Amino acid sequence: MLASIIYNYGKFCDNFKSTLKLGAYFVSSYACSLETAAYDFKYTLDHCRENSPNKAYHLIQAFAPGEVGFEEAHRIGKELADKLLEGKYSYVVTTHIDKGHVHNHIIFCAADNIEHNKYHDCKQSYYHIRKLSDELCKEHNLSVIIPGAQRGRKYKEWQSDQNGSAWKTQIRKNINFCIKSASTYEEFLLLMRAKGYEIKGETFEEGAAKYISFRPLDKERFVRGSAKSLGKEYTKERIRERIEKKRERKAVIPKKDYSARRLIDTSDEKFRSSPGLQRWATIENLKIAAQSYNEVGSLSELEHKIAVKTEAGKSAKQCVVELEHRIKDLAEIIKYAQQYKANLSYHIGYKKAKNPDAYFRRYESQIILYGGARRMLEQAGINLKGLNVDKLKAEYQELMKLKSELTSTYKDCEKEVRELNRKLENLNQYLGKDMPTTQDTKNRQQSL
Repeated sequence: MLASIIYNYGKFCDNFKSTLKLGAYFVSSYACSLETAAYDFKYTLDHCRENSPNKAYHLIQAFAPGEVGFEEAHRIGKELADKLLEGKYSYVVTTHIDKGHVHNHIIFCAADNIEHNKYHDCKQSYYHIRKLSDELCKEHNLSVIIPGAQRGRKYKEWQSDQNGSAWKTQIRKNINFCIKSASTYEEFLLLMRAKGYEIKGETFEEGAAKYISFRPLDKERFVRGSAKSLGKEYTKERIRERIEKKRERKAVIPKKDYSARRLIDTSDEKFRSSPGLQRWATIENLKIAAQSYNEVGSLSELEHKIAVKTEAGKSAKQCVVELEHRIKDLAEIIKYAQQYKANLSYHIGYKKAKNPDAYFRRYESQIILYGGARRMLEQAGINLKGLNVDKLKAEYQELMKLKSELTSTYKDCEKEVRELNRKLENLNQYLGKDMPTTQDTKNRQQSL
């Protein structure tokens, strides 16, 4: 999954034209016309209150060669755009076959059509997009790329870490080790000095240096414990806080929740060869089964509860899917309703103009946008005379609120069904009953 930002309309037009070249096999759009997408995007951006230069975003979603057909790939691209943008942003999706493998181009406007706010782009949003894309590919039984744990780093930094030659990295490792070993901030300082570090600025009294600084024996200069140098986790305030939190965690002895565990499999060789280990596992399994039984009552009650919660979650999720379709359709109508109202005066002016050609050349984009909006609203069966944008927006907000509540409901049900299934498996296993297969359990969970 590749992502890029489009900063000007020239670049947007270039990107958009490239998606419509001969390599495109399928083309779809939402809340904009393929012929007038640049005008549609510009209209929304002109009403945006933020002054950032971003005009649009361009995503490329690629698939392994020979793994997916064009129609399915295009459908996945539209599903990704819908899940990511939630009916708020205009977009164009094209599916290309010009590079030897099937891939989608998704270009979406940087401002939403409802409140005209800019899309919030950050590192987390990229990972969110990639997560959504991976989930869709898994749903369609397609392969996904398993990313490495360390991404977004310069090669020299990575190489120096592998070689152990990055001395700032070594300082961080030593600080982390001493924090884990120390019970107090003072003990931490002693441990760091014992490792050969010279330390200054470590005190907190009035007039003390703002930053703590460390100097290894083999280095000439100190390194500050600041957000800019070592990172925000290595300021003296944060070091002391990390040590105190570690001490607080040790002081709190959590109550063991045995029902949340799975039964220990005692069929392994290490249990057969060790009576003590087998006795410990038997006691632990008894605690797990006893707590599970105390919490749920009889097996029939537990199975009934699983069925009820499964059905409740399934119903809530189905309602969410239906709401998402309604929200998407309504958002598109709101966008065209705003566009229609804003450009109606230009259409009237064009009809009354003494020189229509000159008037059209001057207000070409407004007249085109009016015509496109009117056509889309009429196709949706909207009464143009009674068009009320505020009423449509109020309905949209109510649907969004209802969607949020139902999403919370089905996620809670999904979580509870997982926990109840685990308890049922534990009790069945402990009582020696036939266990449901892994696929049966998975199907029951996926039914949500």
